[in-house]
Amino acid sequence: QVHLVESGGGMVQAGGPLRLSCVASGEISSTGDMAWFRPAPGKERQFVAAITRRSANIFYSDFVKGRFTISEVNAENTVYLQMNRLKPEDTAVYYCAAGRPESSMYAVREYEYWGQGTQVTVSL
Repeated sequence: QVHLVESGGGMVQAGGPLRLSCVASGEISSTGDMAWFRPAPGKERQFVAAITRRSANIFYSDFVKGRFTISEVNAENTVYLQMNRLKPEDTAVYYCAAGRPESSMYAVREYEYWGQGTQVTVSL
């Protein structure tokens, strides 16, 4: 089992920055992908960003591209999500996920391990 723990969420004013962290522990491999998801209002969790361990590729959803940055420190088994120029619509619980997606790295079903989430609230 792989255990994921998110941290760094909180209340921030619109336009401000916030950095989320996801620490993995347990049966960890240097390969595999990690991603961030958030649920849209009344919807399923939606893809935010991902980073691959094997090929070191990075992907972003259109609604965060240019504002969010995903990065990793392999030696610490940690993935970060640096969020800048936050908007009220970014308010959500952000979830860290890990796995080896086969069909689509943007799909929730492709990730086996999930954290419990960290709340991000963006106010005016």
